[in-house]
Order: sequence, then structure tokens, then C-alpha cells
Amino acid sequence: MRRGLAGSITGRTISTVTVLHPRPVRRHLLGAADFAAQLTGRTFAEPRRRGKYLWLPFDDGDAILAHLGMSGQFRLDAPLSPDQPNTRIRIRFADEGSELRFVDQRMFGGLSLSPGGAELPAEIAHIGPDPFDPSFDPERAVARMRVKRTGVKRALLDQTLVSGIGNIYADEALWRARLHYARATDTLPKRAAAELISQVTQVMADALGLGGTSFDALYVNVNGASGYFDRSLNVYGQQDRPCPRCGTPIRREPFMNRSSFRCPRCQRVPRHARW
Repeated sequence: MRRGLAGSITGRTISTVTVLHPRPVRRHLLGAADFAAQLTGRTFAEPRRRGKYLWLPFDDGDAILAHLGMSGQFRLDAPLSPDQPNTRIRIRFADEGSELRFVDQRMFGGLSLSPGGAELPAEIAHIGPDPFDPSFDPERAVARMRVKRTGVKRALLDQTLVSGIGNIYADEALWRARLHYARATDTLPKRAAAELISQVTQVMADALGLGGTSFDALYVNVNGASGYFDRSLNVYGQQDRPCPRCGTPIRREPFMNRSSFRCPRCQRVPRHARW
């Protein structure tokens, strides 16, 4: 999403903002009309991202902070073209080119104005850098992971440790590293923890290269195109199918009100587990 926006809105000036439903701007305490007024006339700098948060900086130092939730999308559509279903916010530009629209079926996502947030919004400063951030330090991430007393998958999903890792990519990285999701982090050798961080980075890089993981029409890029990483998944969603490495049927197990997928042979239950 960030890549698509970077080539499409950077340097463009907002002419009008229309909030079609107030819920996506619920964190803007002065209301939808003020949100629209605050954005009008501003010029976008290049969009940025940390983990699962996206922000759209303005050249004056402020930014729009965005979280897509479960179904949020930014779409670029032809000027004055009909809105996509569930369009919540419409942004038009002074150049009268393609319009930026925020679409969100479930409306768990949202946008807010972050004063002074162009470099890094204060609202997300507590979130750890992700593996693609220039400030990311793999050795520090490994050290912090190994002093935790938790299961390794819980650590991967902790956005203050390493941000951006969700359930799908955690399962894929654990399979590549041959680790069970309940392996206690404080029993991980330094080399194994480093290998896991490396595999996490590679899984997400592979996914980005294929446009992400699109299971349905809610997960698309700014032009509505689906990603294809779902065709490369080794364990996630592959219940009862053979493990690509050893042929053992993949197992689905409950985990934190969701599911974990693993190969029972490649990722054996550890002696030291933290569920």
C-alpha cells in the first residue's frame, strides 16, 4: 500500500476532502468537518510506514496517521468516477487527477491528523521498528527476544519487539526456522533466535515482492490488484496438506483466539514450552 501511494500522491495538493462516514475519523475529536477542513490545501510528502501503521506526511511537518484494521484500503480512482462500495473518505487534488479514497467495509480502521508527525507520529513512537526500517537492529531484537519469558510466536506478534509481523508471516517464518510456536524464548540459543529473525525478514520480503497475501477482495493494492503470496504459503491455511519439506500433513491448532499451522515433524513440541 505504501509503495503504491508513494508513486501516486507525493507532491500533490489536496483541494477537497469529503468524509462520507464519521467512524473512520473517530479519533479526530473535533469531528469530521474539522478533519476535512484541516487537510484542505496541504501537500503530501512521501508516505511512510512502521509495522502495521501507515502515515501520509505533509510538507508542513504534520501527517495523516492511518491504520487499515481488518478491511481498510486506500484506492486511487479516476476523478468523479463512482465510489467503490464502502467508500468512507474521498480526497480530491488540485491537479484534478486521480482521487484518493479510503474504503473500509468493517470500519475497524481509521485516519487521524498527527500534528508534527511527518517524521514519526508520536502516537506510534512506542512501536518497535520493523525489519525493513533503517533503524532496525537485528542483534538487539534477538537479545530482547531471548530475555522474554514467553512463547516464541507470542514474542513475534509483540509489536513493541519487532513490528509488522502478523499471524500468517509468523507461522511461515517458524516453519522455515523449524521452530514450534510454543518454544520458550529464554531457551532459544542466540543462533536460533537470529535465524528466526532472518526468516521473518525474508518471508515478509518475499510477500512484498508478490504484492502481499490476498485471500479475498478486501486485501488489494491501491489499484485494486491482488497479491499472490498466498500461492507460496507453506503452512498457513494448509491444514492436512503435505508439508513441502517432509510430506507430513500440516496441523492446525488453536492459538490466542486464532490458529497456528505447523508441521508436526519439522516443528516438534519442545520440552520447554510456554503456551
